[in-house]
Amino acid sequence: MSSSPSDLGTGAPDTSAPALFAEHVSKTFGGEKALTDVAFTVAPREVHGLLGQNGSGKSTLIKILAGFHAPDTGASLQVFGRPVQLPLAPGQFRGLGLAFVHQHLGLMPSLTVLENLMLSELATRAGAYINWTRERQRAREVFARFGLDLDPSAKVEDLPQVERALLAIVRAFDDIRGERAAHDTPGILFLDEPTPFLPKEGVSQLFGLVRGIVEEGASVIFVSHDVDEVLEITDRATILRDGRVAGTLETANALYADFVELIIGRRIETFQAEAHDLRGAEVDVAVSGLTGDTVVDLSVNLHRGEVLGLTGLIGSGFDEVPYLLFGASRADSGSLKIHDRTYELHDISPQRAMEGGIALLPGDRLGTAGVGDLTLIDNITLPVLSSFHGLTGLRRRAMRRRTSELGREFDVRPNAPEKELESLSGGNQQKVLLAKWMQTTPSLMLLDEPTQGVDVGARQQVFGAIRDVADQGAAVICASTDYGQLAAICDRVLIFARGRVVRELVGSDVTKDRIAEQTVLSLASGNQREAGSAGHSTEQVHG
Repeated sequence: MSSSPSDLGTGAPDTSAPALFAEHVSKTFGGEKALTDVAFTVAPREVHGLLGQNGSGKSTLIKILAGFHAPDTGASLQVFGRPVQLPLAPGQFRGLGLAFVHQHLGLMPSLTVLENLMLSELATRAGAYINWTRERQRAREVFARFGLDLDPSAKVEDLPQVERALLAIVRAFDDIRGERAAHDTPGILFLDEPTPFLPKEGVSQLFGLVRGIVEEGASVIFVSHDVDEVLEITDRATILRDGRVAGTLETANALYADFVELIIGRRIETFQAEAHDLRGAEVDVAVSGLTGDTVVDLSVNLHRGEVLGLTGLIGSGFDEVPYLLFGASRADSGSLKIHDRTYELHDISPQRAMEGGIALLPGDRLGTAGVGDLTLIDNITLPVLSSFHGLTGLRRRAMRRRTSELGREFDVRPNAPEKELESLSGGNQQKVLLAKWMQTTPSLMLLDEPTQGVDVGARQQVFGAIRDVADQGAAVICASTDYGQLAAICDRVLIFARGRVVRELVGSDVTKDRIAEQTVLSLASGNQREAGSAGHSTEQVHG
């Protein structure tokens, strides 16, 4: 879509001016202030972070800049030194050289990579004829420019999540190529929470693409909950709290604690459980010979109250383990012993697992873990629904009371049982889902990326809840690529490569840096095992 000169205000772009300068941005919804007098400046060729807890106003600010919301009166905006009238008309952001990639990417899975790349053009072009050969060649050139190896003919539904994210970013930046050229504007790319569903290696690839876009002269606004990611990729970062700017930090001169203090509004003690070496304690849970699609002959003992972390590089198989143990994925072989009862894992089902005191919290909060369009009541009471059967049907009042009690216990905000799960922030969704399973007092709790996409405040609460279930006597298995999370809550960490455990970290070795170091080294260990140099069984690896 081409833009008129008025889209960019008046005058030539000022290369010495900020790429984006907004001030006096306020927004009121139904008498409640979502933003109050926000000022926001992004420099040319800068990666600028935008952080804040859920409800801090990040999404509202982004939606105003995209033209989805109109600000209250008095707001002003300049793009590369040229004034822009607010509110923006629908779609006007493209004419300003602004591009947006939202968390859910906006791709069409049933279409090809090329068709998705051209989606905006296909929707607006006047002619019917398309030279597909030329377009495929252009797509390859675009991908090559950013170091991507994407097949234009591949279906998006067949791509791994990281390649979908990279495609969405390249598409957004490519969509504004005409406006950038016509108005001599380098462009500004907004990435709204692009990483929560990516593995560590995928985040690194995405960051490489971001740096490539900046090298082309653009600025990037990186919206995130993850302070570590912001420290790695941004030059500066602005923190919102309660709809106001709490401060702006130069990343190179800031510490993790500086960000947390601005996000929360006070210094908080970072959660750190006391690790215990329980290898000599009585075995409460025993996995023997577990084999699945990637995992090979895993045997490991767990102890009452132990939190065991599983990690590794993408494709190493660690993230299969919770689903195989719960029966959500079919194991080829192996057994699971809990107390005095043994389950053959090729034959276990989720129903039998639940009856045996096993709980699974998947990583997909609004997919397999919870039902977004159902209320908190329906989500929380699902595993224990039979206990609410009465003579005339379900005892809805008792279900609501249970949900409200658990909401208070787990600090769910708002604690509104009739609200739909999808209306809550990511952190509060996760607290609801933890409450759902912890009320069953499981003997074995299985977790997959339990703090993915959760803000820093809720993250500490989730850590505490996980340790609480262990302190109540459960054994906990946590599969994650978040090394800081594993270091905070785990007594022991197993590192996988090529489907096998190649490292075991215990006690003082369970640190973020040590886990990261050993994960990087794990591939060499996995190759040695495949070459036949590993003469120990998995049980021997675990002592």
